[in-house]
Amino acid sequence: MRPLRNPVVQAFFAWALAWWMRFCFATIRWTHQNEGVAEAIWKQGGGVLCAFWHSRISLSPASWPLDRAQPVKGLVSLSPDGQFIARAMALLGIPAVRGSSANKDKADRAKGGTQALRDGLRQLKVGALAVTPDGPRGPARQMAEGLPLLAKLSGAPTLLIGISCNPAIRLNSWDKAVLPLPFGKGAIVWDVADYPEGADVAAVAFAWAERLDAVEAEADAITGLKRV
Repeated sequence: MRPLRNPVVQAFFAWALAWWMRFCFATIRWTHQNEGVAEAIWKQGGGVLCAFWHSRISLSPASWPLDRAQPVKGLVSLSPDGQFIARAMALLGIPAVRGSSANKDKADRAKGGTQALRDGLRQLKVGALAVTPDGPRGPARQMAEGLPLLAKLSGAPTLLIGISCNPAIRLNSWDKAVLPLPFGKGAIVWDVADYPEGADVAAVAFAWAERLDAVEAEADAITGLKRV
């Protein structure tokens, strides 16, 4: 059995990861770019989607000020790895909506996706929903249609968020995940998009992927983190 599938081991490492993230976020020197678009959405309240690539999931809590932004939940897969992420994020004040299934069984995957869509739309009636549109298994930085579909059905705006820090640890995972290190330089860059009326979902996914790439590349340029 993989260690992180043991509930006791998983709970310990989730606590350790959450503690490490808090420490890093507090010591990183952050630069905020185009924050005004996010501030306007936080001020108006209501539903909002927030999207960042899967590789930056460990940095994402730094982009959402819980004291003045909408209450947020994260869309997390039903996999054991997703359970670990959900535990760590909950300790940082971001509970999970579970449902985006990475199960190999087609029926289970469809069931998980349908439940995630329902729960996501329910969350968007009261607050924010964080989504990694290339998760849970990639390909990296290729946007699936779930995010624009949620935007179309809910009518909620979408914040596209580029997050970076340097120095950082790069994991040898499918997404080359970034883990923060303390006392470095950080950057958060925002963009906002509304679903175009009558547009094709696949076309919107392609266009939004380019915009999400752009804000992440801008954040990396600020911190000096090498893009891979």
